[in-house]
Amino acid sequence: MADKVVIITGASGGIGTALVHGFVEEGWRVIGTSRMKGDDFPDDAFFVPADLKVLSEDDEALSDFYKQVTKACDGAPIKALINNAALQIVKPTADITAQDMQSSFAVNVLAPFRLSQAFLSELTSSQGSILNIGTVHAQATKPNFVAYATSKTAMHGLTRALAIDLGGKVRVNTLAPAAIRTPMLVDGFSDKPEKFEELESFHPAQRIGEPNEVSDLALFLCSDKARFITGGTFHIDGGVLSRLHDPV
Repeated sequence: MADKVVIITGASGGIGTALVHGFVEEGWRVIGTSRMKGDDFPDDAFFVPADLKVLSEDDEALSDFYKQVTKACDGAPIKALINNAALQIVKPTADITAQDMQSSFAVNVLAPFRLSQAFLSELTSSQGSILNIGTVHAQATKPNFVAYATSKTAMHGLTRALAIDLGGKVRVNTLAPAAIRTPMLVDGFSDKPEKFEELESFHPAQRIGEPNEVSDLALFLCSDKARFITGGTFHIDGGVLSRLHDPV
């Protein structure tokens, strides 16, 4: 039995799948959650279905989720919570509804906070950590990303506030990726390869990131090797935030 547990939300997405596999390979007991179990979810991880929007507002659903997760732990301590799930609504400002904003905050901010509360006792006992998967959009964004960028900016703020409030008990950090080669991103460029090449060229690294690179950094930040790191935001962005895109 693994001697430490990690809970990973959004476990069926591109980054989530890489996180699940990466932590399993490093010997963690992984409990992944999303609305549906992905085809690539490993047999040696545990899956607990959940809708984060529901968990953000329904005490009974959150209590039931807590019970299922703690049962899957089978006595092993919860060492890390990775709030990876996200809702990305892409619309121009004029078309964004109040419900769009409410849903974005429910999934991207309130659910991570509620889960942090729910497992706070276990994380405190294990001297564990919370890792919020943020985004470069919290610092530099583009048109049509108002709902996503605003809610993720709040998530970055949540990281700093929790790190202060939980100082000495639980470490809290943000990992903020730029473009990552997930199936969803690749599919979005399937009929415009020239735009995909342009996206890669915008990054000083001259490529986009790989999901396993996000997982590798997450593994370090959740490990005892990072025990003096809290309240930080770690950009894994290929240098894109350092670059101006002025005309040459």
